[in-house]
This record gives sequence, C-alpha cells and structure tokens, in this order.
Amino acid sequence: MDRIIGIDYGRRRTGLAVSDPLGIFASALDTIDSTKLIDYLKNYAISERILRFVVGYPVNLDGRPSEARADVDAFLKNLAQAFPEVPITREDERFTSVLAHQVMIDGGMKASRRKDKASVDRISAAIILQSYLDRMSGSSAVFDPSAVPESLSRNKTRRKK
Repeated sequence: MDRIIGIDYGRRRTGLAVSDPLGIFASALDTIDSTKLIDYLKNYAISERILRFVVGYPVNLDGRPSEARADVDAFLKNLAQAFPEVPITREDERFTSVLAHQVMIDGGMKASRRKDKASVDRISAAIILQSYLDRMSGSSAVFDPSAVPESLSRNKTRRKK
C-alpha cells in the first residue's frame, strides 16, 4: 500500500509516523536509533510503497533555521541518496514537542510515561506528518506554528520550584 512517512529526526533517536493508504491520517509508527534509520526505512519499503518523506525541519521562532539544521541537512542528503525516487518535503517543526506533550496529557497518559522521549518523538512525527497532510488536502485545521500561545512555548521563562 502507498504510504507517506513523517520523520522527526534527532541526533540520537528519530520518531516516525505513517499515513493511512488514502493520505488522510497520520499515526505514530516507531522510534528508531538514528544511526539505524536508513536501514529501517529500506526494510519498511519492502512491504509498503513510500510515496514521500515529510521531514521536520528545525526553525527558530523568528523563522530562521535552528542549530539542529546541520544535522537534519546531513540526514536529508543521506535520505535522498538512499531513496532517490522518493520526494522529500521539509515541514516546519516548531512546537511539535510541546504539542506532543499536550496530546499525551489530553489523552490521559500518566506523568511517568510522558517522560519517555521516544513517545514524544513518535507523536511529534505524527504531528509533522498530519500538518503536511492537512495542508495538502486544503483542510482548515492546518497547524500554524505562529499561532501557538507563548504560554505553551518552550522558550517561556519557567518558575523555579
């Protein structure tokens, strides 16, 4: 079946999400050690046809690329070499980790499980992919990172406990 893969790339681990065959919904797929990611995707491509990769692209609040850009750019180059026939789309990933935590809270996940960074990475990948799918479908529910209130931003000043 045809799938679109969402990727929240990190130096150590990478969250993955996958679309349904119709390209409407994104679901969290897995969290992989980043050094094994290309091999994982090649194995995945044996059973599922990958139509596109949607990779979270790190952007600062002011719209400029963040420090993690170099790591993601290197990964994008490797991904393009491994899958030359599959298009790659870079998707703004601002606030995806914050939104992932909120999804976990809203879903009733216990605090101890919310500390699992692998879960956050998977859910972030699903948010990145869903944002792309919504934009492509013309949905009015498209995520706009600039609309996230400062109170949810990681950049807000935290009170000491």
